[in-house]
Amino acid sequence: MLSMEILDYDFMQRAFVVGMALSLLTAVLGSFIVLKRYAMLPDALSHIALLGVGIGLVTETSPLYMPILVATISGIAIEYLRYKGKLYSDAILSIFLSGALALAIVLINLSDGFNASLFSYLFGSITAVSDDEMWMTVGFTIVALLLLLGSYRKLLYITLDEESAKASGIPVFVLNIMLVVLSAITIALSMRIVGILLIGALMVLPISTALLYRENFFKTIALSVLFSLTSVISGLLISFYLGVSSGAAIVLVALSFFIISLFLNI
Repeated sequence: MLSMEILDYDFMQRAFVVGMALSLLTAVLGSFIVLKRYAMLPDALSHIALLGVGIGLVTETSPLYMPILVATISGIAIEYLRYKGKLYSDAILSIFLSGALALAIVLINLSDGFNASLFSYLFGSITAVSDDEMWMTVGFTIVALLLLLGSYRKLLYITLDEESAKASGIPVFVLNIMLVVLSAITIALSMRIVGILLIGALMVLPISTALLYRENFFKTIALSVLFSLTSVISGLLISFYLGVSSGAAIVLVALSFFIISLFLNI
């Protein structure tokens, strides 16, 4: 009865559609990212997306498309620097994260400052998703999952042994760029539901929980999708009934799964 009551609201219908689409995509992307020991990437890209929001507020342009553009360009720059070996990966991510956050704060202060709209980007809001954003997210999720499925074996090879993949002729740089760009766009699209400051956790926690069960790669991704999907649906329900931030609720559910799994697998 309660679930049917929720679906009477248009904004909850949009939130569930977007949430379920993104939970599938973040679980699959997060699996490759975490196994590549690149777990800081989602956090760095989320703060870069916040810079995009700041630019959008100051220039009075779209606060959705600008984060996608800024995060995508920055993601390509991050991967290029990592590939060229100019700096260690964690140093590159730390520089981009701190620099983007500093610039974002300055730009937000130059605009109207912190307001309710900005808080929905930071922490997520179930009422913030529009019809256009919903269809854009669903369309992008389908395209992204098809790209990942088509490159599955090569991505797995790169994830497990990047140097051997290079030696075998696999276009490692191109595939890594694809992974980073897909992650950047996913993070920018997720900010309405999960929030910029929490989306990194949704990409890392489900796969981290799944890895505790020590299954093969395919089963680990399946578990990650299960944990991610359940976390998003449960978090949206909690947000609706308790009136709390959807992003915080989703991440807390995901964290609960991780803690329980940790104790079960000690």
